[in-house]
Amino acid sequence: MNQDKQVYLDYAATTPVDARVMQVMLPYFSESFGNPSSIHRFGQTVESALENARLTIAQTMDCLPEEIIFTSCGTESDNLALRGSAFLARKERGANHLLISPVEHHAISRTAEQLASLHGFELEYLPVDSFGRTSAEDVACCLRPDTAIVSVIYANNEIGTLNPIANIGRLCRSRGITFHTDAVQAAGYLTLNVNSLTTDLISIGAHKFYGPKGIGALYIRKGLNILPSQTGGNQEYGYRAGTQNIPYIVGMAEALHLTQAEKEDRTELLKPLRDHLIGSILEEIPDVQLTGHPEERLPNHVSFIFKGVDGNALLMMLDMEGFACSSGSACKTGNPEPSDVLTSIGFTRDWALGSLRVTLGMYTTASEIEGFLQVLPKVVSELRKISP
Repeated sequence: MNQDKQVYLDYAATTPVDARVMQVMLPYFSESFGNPSSIHRFGQTVESALENARLTIAQTMDCLPEEIIFTSCGTESDNLALRGSAFLARKERGANHLLISPVEHHAISRTAEQLASLHGFELEYLPVDSFGRTSAEDVACCLRPDTAIVSVIYANNEIGTLNPIANIGRLCRSRGITFHTDAVQAAGYLTLNVNSLTTDLISIGAHKFYGPKGIGALYIRKGLNILPSQTGGNQEYGYRAGTQNIPYIVGMAEALHLTQAEKEDRTELLKPLRDHLIGSILEEIPDVQLTGHPEERLPNHVSFIFKGVDGNALLMMLDMEGFACSSGSACKTGNPEPSDVLTSIGFTRDWALGSLRVTLGMYTTASEIEGFLQVLPKVVSELRKISP
């Protein structure tokens, strides 16, 4: 067991808070602690911070400040977008058809499944290719007059594949259908310009781009209306009741500003490491396949499946060797099940159970990658020897 240093290679799961972000958050935990809905100076001070943060995010996404709604996380943003759009579309025009890709994050897929099972919506899954991508042509074939909303993930959290969001957005806009994209993974490395993406709704979560956990945002295009899923006060233009989390909102705004300003430099740093990982693993380890698109993928994202390897055992052994990674398979009460993303793109159970995701970040070094490449082949070989 490597006890000298633990190497973190799971940046798609979460990121550490940037020190610059922490610095701007600190005053709002103690010095400026007021409620932004209060009339007095304590409240007005933090309301100013709230609206400045909203403006910062709006400028980053090239939208209006009133189009940014603060939530507790990316998952809540996804829920608000999907539920709010579906219920209002049904109320206003009788729309009952939900259209999503089969490789969405569970925040979308399970929300859509619940809307279908409990509320009578008709759920349809878009076709995807072997890389997990859907196309505007695929969407065009599935759109119906009663489609309430289309939701396609911008960058897949599990396999890293990028979708042609702008093309899909233009199609949906031409048909008058609401289009949402889950940009939680994409926000750290890709443009969030709402005009070039032609989206109606965009979800983001701060902890994926070196901001704090527990805060997210939803872009809602002006002129589009959705039903709130959390009612109460009139905060967030009536879309999301509850006293706003000012320290985290300020932190998210700073984190997004820094991330978008530095994304080219971060990509230039991480893409060569990503490509080196992919090339080395495919060359040195037998019976392995890259999952996701080889080029149209996040610059920090590597994902594989290994035949004859238990993904959970692989993660545990890598952790013992000092490397923190993740897998697409989840262990439920001792019964491993393959990822629905991997089965959706055609992988069989014996392959899909051996998944591994390695995601890099702004603190990843070349020496850490070399150390990982020395350990991984040996770990895979050992696991295959004991595999039934």
